[in-house]
Amino acid sequence: MKGFPAFLRLAGQPVLLVGGNGEAAVPKARLLLAAGADITVVATTLATEILDWARAGRLTVHRRRPVAEDAGGRALVIVAEPDADGVAVAAAARTARIPTNVVDRPELSNFIMPAIVDRNPVLIAVSTGGASPALARRVRSWIEAVLPTGLGRLARTLDGARQGVNDTLPSATQRRRFWDSVLDGPIATRILRGDEGECPQFLTQLAAQGRDLAAGVVHIVGAGPGDPDLLTLKALRLLQQADVVIHDRLVSDAVLNHARRDATRISVGKAKGAHSWTQAEINALLVHRAREGQRVVRLKGGDPNLFGRVGEEVAHLRAHGVEVEVVPGITAATAAASAAGFPLSHRGLASTVTYVTGHGADDSEPDVDWQAAARSGQTLAIYMGLSRLATIAGRLTENGLAGSTPAAIVESASLPTERRFIGTVATLDRLARDNRLTGPALVIVGDVVALAQAEPASRLLSIAS
Repeated sequence: MKGFPAFLRLAGQPVLLVGGNGEAAVPKARLLLAAGADITVVATTLATEILDWARAGRLTVHRRRPVAEDAGGRALVIVAEPDADGVAVAAAARTARIPTNVVDRPELSNFIMPAIVDRNPVLIAVSTGGASPALARRVRSWIEAVLPTGLGRLARTLDGARQGVNDTLPSATQRRRFWDSVLDGPIATRILRGDEGECPQFLTQLAAQGRDLAAGVVHIVGAGPGDPDLLTLKALRLLQQADVVIHDRLVSDAVLNHARRDATRISVGKAKGAHSWTQAEINALLVHRAREGQRVVRLKGGDPNLFGRVGEEVAHLRAHGVEVEVVPGITAATAAASAAGFPLSHRGLASTVTYVTGHGADDSEPDVDWQAAARSGQTLAIYMGLSRLATIAGRLTENGLAGSTPAAIVESASLPTERRFIGTVATLDRLARDNRLTGPALVIVGDVVALAQAEPASRLLSIAS
């Protein structure tokens, strides 16, 4: 270990910042202000931000060349402009055993400024010992991606309850188990999403009652269209925390591979004509796993709010007293349109986007208002309609939509096996049959399809009407 990690308490402490311009001085001043330091800036030129802070009384500036004596009595010295004068100040500070950092000059510093993840009051510092600041910043971004934005709120709420809980539970073992159960269960989930309410008092009451907080929580998560790079940050974080992942058939292996390595995976996928799990069985499984105290991720392809039966599962879980949260994902229509190079809405072409399902209950024809679906000036996104394209096209044309209206089929949108086909409403069924499409596929109908980008024949296959 090349350095000893530590955090300095600088609130009200005198700190010297040498340099007031350039790329380094303003970020350093901003960090010091956030830490509550009493800042003095010495520089011949000053950035607008530093001047604004000085006018607001948040720091003191001296517009002159720095001298070694400026380091005297400081709790910390940062040299943001390491010219000859700045180097002399740094040398004087090090001689006085003052923590000193010279930007981009680790050999002149006795401490390194880390890359910081700030979830106040939670702070995470990343350092490479000066070997590669760029790598430290990259590691920081990786950490940022998996930390919830409400982490600071969680820390503040728990801090507010800490003394009351400690007074109630005298045993260190009891306190540790209590806090672990809070963090692993639905209470932490509520706080992270901003529903802390009277949580400090509530936690103290729970500790006094000896309540079991180990009840699990279910997160119904949208896995997106299949490309793991299209997962939301929250979806990725929850996957990496889950004890069990209960997933649909269309969730890709690439997405599932982001789950915790030791997490239990249960496939409850449905395929046409081969429903391995009924919805009632899935509902019961979710309740059972949550009541065992597990963190459950119910992973659905695309966005669970679109044709994902999310309402049924949420209602069942709430009826059984299980905490549940729905995390949206990128839906297939968005991914398919982006892949083919056209928008779902476009001024002058489509001011409305309509989502419909291509089949109803028990594989029957869906209950769709085809007259509304056939109106011009909109984009129609059809899910699960591959096996009924002839019927769908017939319903649309019967209700007034021109057979020459542009239409697209995108199979396995966002995946390496993706295929895209552009045609018209009249040729949809032939496109699917001639190219032996088996799905999953998304059908998009509307004038926006005419904006599709030209692609090589191997990637974009067209058929004339």
